[in-house]
Amino acid sequence: MHHLVANGEFSSLMTMSVMVQCLGFALLAIQCLSSGSAAGISARALGLDVFALVCRLSSTLWLEGYLPVDASGDWLFQAVELCTLALVVWLLYHVLVQQKSTYQSEADSCPAVALFLGSLMLAALLHADMNNRPVFDTLWMTGLFADVVAVLPQLWLIARTGRRAGALTSHYIAAMALSRVLSGLFMWAAKEDLTCAEWVAGFNHAVWAILAAHVLHFVFIADFAYYYMKAITLKGLTSSVDMGDDSAVWV
Repeated sequence: MHHLVANGEFSSLMTMSVMVQCLGFALLAIQCLSSGSAAGISARALGLDVFALVCRLSSTLWLEGYLPVDASGDWLFQAVELCTLALVVWLLYHVLVQQKSTYQSEADSCPAVALFLGSLMLAALLHADMNNRPVFDTLWMTGLFADVVAVLPQLWLIARTGRRAGALTSHYIAAMALSRVLSGLFMWAAKEDLTCAEWVAGFNHAVWAILAAHVLHFVFIADFAYYYMKAITLKGLTSSVDMGDDSAVWV
């Protein structure tokens, strides 16, 4: 994609970011199919991801303000996001309907609605104006914030079910983190091009809100990241992650 579609343009990092995110949900779908169980999967996290994707797509499907400027922004970026949305909706159906008997609903109690409403309110205050349409600029920023906090219900579920995550669930969380790395690198490089209606002259609050959101994602997963790196270093990619003690165990 970077060489053949985007012709080596740096903005292709954004498309690679959504491709890695799609990979993460594909891994979760493989877990769901191979195990025949929804155990360890947070429906509330998936719900936040659906809202995040819908908010972003409401802008990127017809406006160009937040799209990569290379050729991948003409169709590939949106196609990957639509595939990701289909995957997440499929996962939600399996967790809440087809494999409902294995879904750990009592443990999956993180207040996801409050997280989404908080994302929406912050976005209304801090959004950029790349689309020059306040509603859709707000929705795009809401999608970014909701995407960042969507990992919290998943980590909450892990913490309430023995602090252990299966291999594919762990790789899914890692893929979300890598997606944020790629997105954050692009946003840092493009910070001079992002604009907003400044509250304080000379201070671009939208840029710093976007960058802070990316950093906050890594604050959320810092504890998990330590055990994940230890697990794959000592036991390989097929190991689950046990955050209850200082060890990783085989699936």
